[in-house]
Amino acid sequence: MSIETVGTYAVALFLLIGSGFVMVGVIGLLRFNSPMTRLHAPTKVGTMGIGALLLASMGHSFLLGEGSMHELLIMAFLFVTAPISANFIAKVNIHQRSCDAPPAPPQDATWSTLNVLPEDAEVEAVNES
Repeated sequence: MSIETVGTYAVALFLLIGSGFVMVGVIGLLRFNSPMTRLHAPTKVGTMGIGALLLASMGHSFLLGEGSMHELLIMAFLFVTAPISANFIAKVNIHQRSCDAPPAPPQDATWSTLNVLPEDAEVEAVNES
């Protein structure tokens, strides 16, 4: 077997793995009911799926002799931004109280962003009415 054949099989394998991960992420996105569980599927599974698809793209470009490193930049950006955006979306859901609140801390009542100061509670009550 030549290196081109092995490379072609590797690209095909990365495409299958990436497509499988993306498919599981899409099914999870469509199947889960609450926003927090719906958030879990595309961020975890989708990141791995896109990473495998980008590896397939890199492998294919190297097989053609054109070498491409743009995919590494895309992967780095994706792996850095996906957890941050998932954290922001989760915090929005918690603040809107569209999901269960996290449990209370054992000994500290000030750590949570859900605790509202009395002055802020008055402003919040005015905004709601």
